[in-house]
Amino acid sequence: MRSMSRIPFPTAPGADDHPSLALVNSAVTLPGGHEADELGSPAEATAWLVGHRLVPAETTLLAYCQGQLTTLRGNLRAIFTARVAGTAPEPEAVEGVNRALVKVPSALLLHFDDDSGLHRVPRHPVTQLVEHAMAQIAEDAAALLTGGQAGMVAQCESEPCDRFFLRTHARRCWCSTRCGDRVRAARAYARKLERAQAG
Repeated sequence: MRSMSRIPFPTAPGADDHPSLALVNSAVTLPGGHEADELGSPAEATAWLVGHRLVPAETTLLAYCQGQLTTLRGNLRAIFTARVAGTAPEPEAVEGVNRALVKVPSALLLHFDDDSGLHRVPRHPVTQLVEHAMAQIAEDAAALLTGGQAGMVAQCESEPCDRFFLRTHARRCWCSTRCGDRVRAARAYARKLERAQAG
């Protein structure tokens, strides 16, 4: 199975506003037995956190921190899957998210520089930076899955895609037009094949 780091789809609806949705979608199964994982190495996990403005740009994650982040992703994915299926989530997944929620380091520190003036920054050891980012993601997930948008959480119905999104339209079944186009093309091909076999 070939793996790549970049997800070749546009961002799923809702993922720009919800870092928890972005995290669960940071790994996806692609057609042809391929997988994409944006957290596949410490450097990729760092880039993902920096890109989502969850850690400062000069952060460098260690393998341990990458492992913590991918574990949170697995726990969140289990909870999102249970929510969409209407089943009870695994207690271990809930406990894993709760652990992330309570590990928040101290408040953001006050900082001054000539470019930005006074502002607040997370100046902590790398492990605390990651724990702070994970707490923000876990908080977002808890708010999303228990709030007014909880019923909008859906999983892409295009096989083998396994991304989640917010169903902003009642008829929306796919995380992207690319997935929708693939399903429509497969249906058209099946109809054509059926007609050819019939006659």
